[in-house]
Amino acid sequence: MFRKLMLLATAGMLAIGPAVAADKVKIGFVTTITTPAGVIGKDMVDAVNLAVKDIGGKMGGLEVDLIIEDDGFKPAIGKQKTDKLVKQNDVDFVAGFIWSHVLLASQKSALDAGKFLISSNAGPSQIAGKLCHKNFFSTSWQNDQTPMAMGQLLNQKGVKSLYIMAPNYAAGKDMSAGVERVFKGKIVGKDLTKWGKGAQLDFSAELAKAKASGAEGIFVFYPGKAGGAFIKQYAQAGLQGKIPLYSVFTVDSIALPKLQKAKMNGVMGSMMTQFWAPDLDNAQNKKFVSGFKKAYGRYPSFYAAQSYDTIFLIKSAVEAVNGNLSDVNGMRAAMKKANFPSVRGKFSYGNNHFPIQNFYSREVVSDADGVWTTAVRKVVLENHQDTYAKNCKM
Repeated sequence: MFRKLMLLATAGMLAIGPAVAADKVKIGFVTTITTPAGVIGKDMVDAVNLAVKDIGGKMGGLEVDLIIEDDGFKPAIGKQKTDKLVKQNDVDFVAGFIWSHVLLASQKSALDAGKFLISSNAGPSQIAGKLCHKNFFSTSWQNDQTPMAMGQLLNQKGVKSLYIMAPNYAAGKDMSAGVERVFKGKIVGKDLTKWGKGAQLDFSAELAKAKASGAEGIFVFYPGKAGGAFIKQYAQAGLQGKIPLYSVFTVDSIALPKLQKAKMNGVMGSMMTQFWAPDLDNAQNKKFVSGFKKAYGRYPSFYAAQSYDTIFLIKSAVEAVNGNLSDVNGMRAAMKKANFPSVRGKFSYGNNHFPIQNFYSREVVSDADGVWTTAVRKVVLENHQDTYAKNCKM
């Protein structure tokens, strides 16, 4: 009888005793490593590795366990890798995601499991609006915002007619919608080209149409390899100096080294809009850019900047609860405050957990060493909140 009582007492103690404290904070990071789009994923992975190094590999007294997964540029694979991170690795945070269609396919797996989901790039309108969630946060922007800033810049420059080109997927449609929402001139043509498997990289037919349209400007969104292909063909079509190029997420620190090597000088002086640039004047950005250049020998892209911020956002959450990862409410409350050193400077979160932030016009320039980069010219949209926040019921 005594033995039975002891066994029952022991069982009771196990049932009501405190949970075993975590010794690590597990972060799953989903991005594209293979396929030609892997050049973007490499920038993101390099940035998160640098951030983990810069924080000494710890958050709130816990070691950081960073698990990188390759989505292969496919929604189905992205979902599979998210499922693995949640079910097998039991991560505390799922982050990353370049592509809107991959994020949309994966978000339910992470959020239904009670995990925090942080987009380091993709900002589909659905998640900003009706699919918003208390455990979702963005360290980038909502897809429409950057092209909305471009629409405003076009208005300020007095452009009266525009030809639009973008890939035919969620983000491409959002980019087109964003510039069209703000631009006051006439859209004289629009092409949404094939994306995903077998993505279109020959734009000669579309460029011929743009040339014939008489447009005063061409607006494009082509990330990764497609961006370099477009810029090259834009020059070959003889459009430099005839129809100015305005872009978002196309001419960046990933594309510029290749464009400079190819001596494609026509890209110099071209304009884009974005929330960030390597020359933003704040302490965290200076530390990030100099550290990235020292570690990897190149300028970081905005993909890298957002990924670097992701680690510091998570750090702010973990440290707010002193490493008690079971305090989900405390971590969420901390992230909502956006009280961490961001490469973009001070910002706030909207009700849908997308940043309310400035957007700038940027110009392609040469730095003091003759390296092509981008420089901020002026604020185009100040403390801007995305259009879809009104549809979020949080």
